[in-house]
Parts: sequence; structure tokens; C-alpha cells
Amino acid sequence: MNLPLIAAGMTPLDALLVGAGAFLAGGMNAMAGGGTFFSFPALLAAGVPPVMANATNTVALWPASLVSAWTYRKEALRHGRWALVLAIVALLGGLCGGLMLLATSDAAFSRLIPWLLLVATVLFAFSRQVSALVAGIKAHLGQKAEKREPGSPGGALFQFLVGIYGGFFGAGMGILTLAALSIQGYEDMQELNALKNLTSGVNYTVAALTFIIAGAISWPHTLLMLATAMLGGYAGAALAKRLPSLWLRRLVITIGTVLTVLYFKKTYL
Repeated sequence: MNLPLIAAGMTPLDALLVGAGAFLAGGMNAMAGGGTFFSFPALLAAGVPPVMANATNTVALWPASLVSAWTYRKEALRHGRWALVLAIVALLGGLCGGLMLLATSDAAFSRLIPWLLLVATVLFAFSRQVSALVAGIKAHLGQKAEKREPGSPGGALFQFLVGIYGGFFGAGMGILTLAALSIQGYEDMQELNALKNLTSGVNYTVAALTFIIAGAISWPHTLLMLATAMLGGYAGAALAKRLPSLWLRRLVITIGTVLTVLYFKKTYL
């Protein structure tokens, strides 16, 4: 799919908008997650076509996922063969999702944006309820099954579907991954974070490389976002130690809700 290249000469307003969106994305991802709610709409507002905006956003936020995966590498590698299985599943899912995005027209993706934002907002807003539901399912199954090691073919299939979603859009993928891993029997939060960061890092990598090879991103926007997202990440990590996490969650949920309503209105009304 040949996507039009975005001219290197962004207007100062576009550069400010995209840079600020990426800065906020890096900061929010460091504090509470949900950074895509800031960076992706900023690209759209700057005039980047929807498919290219999503691909550019993925590549711009890719390095952060690698840092997270590297930080938890020892914990992830303790799971040996199953960690490898999850990595392969995440790779295949990310590749499929990325190719699906490239095969989607801008018009079709534009109509999907409100629904994708809705899914991501709901996942983020009800992440604790999702965790409680998963815990309830595990408790129910535990009454009927003997204790076994975490990991199952069904869990791998679920993770593959999560990987497709991550390669196609990505917002809320972390919450889905934690749910998938919890259903498989993982309980320790360090284990969950380690495997989530491993699969997310692999997913982001294969999706980002797919978009780069296909020429589906805008390099000027990507390079600007890489720099400002890193700055936002540092600032967010420092600020996270001072602000209540509940405030941050409410901010992300509010932004996601407002954007979802606006894009539904823009697309269908």
C-alpha cells in the first residue's frame, strides 16, 4: 500500500501540537498509561492521514516499550519456554495487526477510530473490574481443577488476538495483556508486568518495523515525537511520585471519553 509522504515542512502550530501530544503521551504512560489518547489525536489534528497517524504513533512510542521490556528482562526470562511462546505469539499477532492496518483505507480506518477509542477508554476505565472478573473466573475454575502451572493453548490464542489488536491500534493493549495473563494463572504482579512488557515490546517492535519497511510513517513527525515523548517520560516519572494515581486515572478517562464523543460526532453525525 503506497501512502502519501508527509512533507518535512510542518507549520510551527503543527509541530507544537504534535510535540505537545507526544510529551503528554510519554508523561501519561510513565504515570498511569493512556498516552495514545494524547499523541494519536494530535497527529490527526495536524493533518496526518489516519492510517499514517496510527503507524507513526506506534513507531514513536516503540522505544519506550523496549526500555520497559529490558527493565523486566530477568523476571520474564525466568519463565523460559513459555516466555518464548508468548513472545512468538506476540510477534505473529503484531505482524498480522500491522498488515491489517496497512490494508485498511484511510476512510475505513476513520470510521473505526471512534470505536477503537471507545474500546480503549472502557478498558482503561474498568481495568480494575476486569481484574476482579478475571480473579473470579480463576477462583471458579480453581474449585474444579487441580493446581497447574500457568500457561495454556487457550491463553496463547487469547494473547495472539491481543497481539493483533496491538498491531492494529494498540491503545489499551496492556490491560488486555494483563487480563490474558491472569486468566492463564499468573498472579504475582512482578510476573504479570514482566511478561506484559515482554509481549508489548515484541508486539511494538514487529508492528513498528512493518510500518517502517512499508513506508507508512511520517519521519518528521516521528522524530519530533521520539524526542518529546522521552522528555515527557522523564517528567512524568518524576511527577508520578507527587500526584495521586487516582487523579491521573480520572484525567485519562475524561480525555478518552471526550475524544470518543467528539470522534463519534465527527464521523457519524
